[in-house]
Amino acid sequence: MNYQAVKAIYLHEMDRMWRTLFQSLVSPLISTSLYFVVFGSAIGSRIKEVDGIEYGSFIVPGMIMLTLLTQSISNASFGIYFPKFTGTIYELLAAPISSFEIIIGFVGAAASKSLIIGCVIIATAGLFVDLKIEHPIMMLFFLLLTAITFSLFGFIIGYWADNFEKLQLIPILVITPLVFLGGSFYSINMLPDFWQKISLFNPVLYLVSGFRWSFYEIADVSIFTSIFTLLFILFSCIIFISISFSKGYKIKN
Repeated sequence: MNYQAVKAIYLHEMDRMWRTLFQSLVSPLISTSLYFVVFGSAIGSRIKEVDGIEYGSFIVPGMIMLTLLTQSISNASFGIYFPKFTGTIYELLAAPISSFEIIIGFVGAAASKSLIIGCVIIATAGLFVDLKIEHPIMMLFFLLLTAITFSLFGFIIGYWADNFEKLQLIPILVITPLVFLGGSFYSINMLPDFWQKISLFNPVLYLVSGFRWSFYEIADVSIFTSIFTLLFILFSCIIFISISFSKGYKIKN
């Protein structure tokens, strides 16, 4: 393992976050505050409680998961795409570093950024609502694995994309709708029976449900099903990347 190379990639990506602090950190915080204003205040004035939890508190895990998924994918996909776009990827290709070490550097940095944002949002949410975490270890488990899993997924998108349109295609057309339809701001028990059954095909539902269980011990699906789904997505991404690189390093345009 070339630890120095992994460290160099990791620190370079983290440095990019601090150089674009407003876009990386302040922007998600502003979005979260607006979600609280719109959903917590406007809708919360009509929906007082969901499953015995005040609505403003109920939506916190969903908002964190929404930000975590979008930020993880965005950070990882842009992180690997821009070296391809600018041509600096050839410096990595020429360096004595394996594809596995490149993935660790880029994915590790993307996951770290998402975790920082996630922790800041949790702290911010505490300013708006009465927040309690019943199972802090499980909360950290979901937070960490979700950040790593969707950073890997974002790396795959950046690895696959050959233009900016493809880079934004899956996050905008697939991930965002799945998050909003995955029980982030409501319980699927509030839906008609038909739509409850349709929602069970949404993998994001299991992530949001498991993460919400770590806060309030309430969930739309079994916590074990949520853990299995998260691990399944994680290993699927690992297997996909492994197979791709085993057939040749195709990270350049």
